[in-house]
Amino acid sequence: MKSEDTPFEGGPLDGRVLPVLLGPTGHPPKVYRVPVPSNDGGPPTLLVYRRVQARVSSRLGLHQGWKYEYDPTGRAGRLKWPWSKPDATPDATPDGRPGDTHG
Repeated sequence: MKSEDTPFEGGPLDGRVLPVLLGPTGHPPKVYRVPVPSNDGGPPTLLVYRRVQARVSSRLGLHQGWKYEYDPTGRAGRLKWPWSKPDATPDATPDGRPGDTHG
């Protein structure tokens, strides 16, 4: 498998350049998770880095590489699929059926 030296910004890995394995499309993963073991034997801390564009060419505005930025929230960042149900919101009708105002 191919790897690419990718810079990290922010967090504990700030300023480091690490080799990151590339996926089948030739891009590094969108989210890079680094488990850090705790000193007291507890659960490991998970550092989360998100992939962003490293730079854009000045002449044509083309993408030129990737870098990772630290995400202090540490959320996994799951995508909502297009067919997911929207969050529940209260209806204006008493029984929840649209168009029926006679309860």
